[in-house]
Amino acid sequence: MERDYSKEQRYLLAKKRVDKIKGFYRHLLIYVAVNIFISIVIIVGLMNEDKYTFTEAITNFGVYGTWVFWGIGMLFHWLGVFGVKSLFSKDWEERKIKEYMDK
Repeated sequence: MERDYSKEQRYLLAKKRVDKIKGFYRHLLIYVAVNIFISIVIIVGLMNEDKYTFTEAITNFGVYGTWVFWGIGMLFHWLGVFGVKSLFSKDWEERKIKEYMDK
């Protein structure tokens, strides 16, 4: 009674890949939620303590600083999960064409 280990290995690799993708999307959700909260706190703080107007407060770099620097980290996480080839892959193009043709 032989087992098909290649099928099990493919399943484990696919599961690991799906877990990485889930991890990325979870990170993205946390990134957006936390940065919205931080931005609101900074805007309100600038308007209350420093007497900025709303327009002056939202144009302050401090509001966007975490978005930018954490965004760089998000870019590297995305590259780690999906890779550089996912941007310009011919395979991706063909899969999308096939997907839309099937619909």
